[in-house]
Amino acid sequence: MAVGLLAHVVSDLCLGKPPLRSLPISATVADALAALKTSDDNFISVWDRVDHSAKIRSGDDVGDECRCVGKVCMVDVICYLCKDENLLSPAAALKAPVSAILPKIPGLVRHLEPSSSLLEAIDLILQGTQNLVVPIQTKLSSYLRRKQLQKPSTTGPTTFHNGREYCWLTQEDVIRFLLNSIGLFSPIAAFSIDALGIITDEILAIDYYSPASTALGAISSSLAEQKSVAVVDSDGGLIGEISPFTLACCDETVAAAITTLSSGDLMAYIDCGGPPEDLVRVVKSRLKEKNLEGMLEHFNVLPPSGTSSSSSSSSDEEFSLSPPRPGRYSRSMSYSARMVRRAEAIVCHPKSSLVAVMIQAIAHRVNYVWVMEDDCCLVGIVTFCNMLKVFREHL
Repeated sequence: MAVGLLAHVVSDLCLGKPPLRSLPISATVADALAALKTSDDNFISVWDRVDHSAKIRSGDDVGDECRCVGKVCMVDVICYLCKDENLLSPAAALKAPVSAILPKIPGLVRHLEPSSSLLEAIDLILQGTQNLVVPIQTKLSSYLRRKQLQKPSTTGPTTFHNGREYCWLTQEDVIRFLLNSIGLFSPIAAFSIDALGIITDEILAIDYYSPASTALGAISSSLAEQKSVAVVDSDGGLIGEISPFTLACCDETVAAAITTLSSGDLMAYIDCGGPPEDLVRVVKSRLKEKNLEGMLEHFNVLPPSGTSSSSSSSSDEEFSLSPPRPGRYSRSMSYSARMVRRAEAIVCHPKSSLVAVMIQAIAHRVNYVWVMEDDCCLVGIVTFCNMLKVFREHL
């Protein structure tokens, strides 16, 4: 079983992957926001130059003079704007360096050579790495040679570093690859997730009626752990979720909604199709009540129509409290690009098979699935990382 799979290298998983868009560490939060709004990926990589002596001390085997030092997404921007010191002046907050929103988790992003084994990639993911940065193997064309000689951007997004383009692999990419060979794992793939012992009962949850602002810590944690925040009733029953995957499809105006709405209303606000008119009015009214004039003056409330919502702010430092632009939800994309998410939770049963849960998670573009009993009692959550542990044990 393992012989065929272990013969694969990381480059086999990179076929057809688009070049990685990136920002230099010198960029601002506003630069990151602008790049995210025009990207097909939920994340933008951040790169910095590293001297050789530092690489030797750290034990990093990356020989290039530039390397990816992290990643940012819209959720990072939203949580940053929700901080007390930034609510009063979001325009000033956007001028901060992108390092202000860069996650400080060591090993979150790692470089890996194309010739590295599939097993090595899985081991790094199980150690906590979320994105593996891999050079794209291609013949050096005259166009590429010209790109090598170009001066790198100091603030704007680019796809070239050290004269090369890179892509990155995620947990989802590895799970998809293993799913294509799922027959090799018979009968394990048919076992229930309960029998395999991969259901985690340590979940992030918040009450339906509690202020959404109290969930900020849980939202940040769910992004770091690639999970979600369960929205529950007084009995602990699952009503829905506040998922970083859903928030990543929104824009920075959600910061105002988190500041003013309940968790239940926030679910309705971020659901696909854009926020309802009544919630837009509620957000505006409560911003006034909270004396958040600094934030309110950067919100331009527009009628929730397809044509009106397509006209966004003309400045990176100005928000538009309106339904999301249709273009952010109607692009034609590959499976690795952004996809619209609803606030409705994706659930399975403890007796669901491993392969069924894999397919369910991939179909809904999430890294996890909630587990519920027949009586709708929330049992826990199963993640891609839990699944990879099963495959790793049998490789």
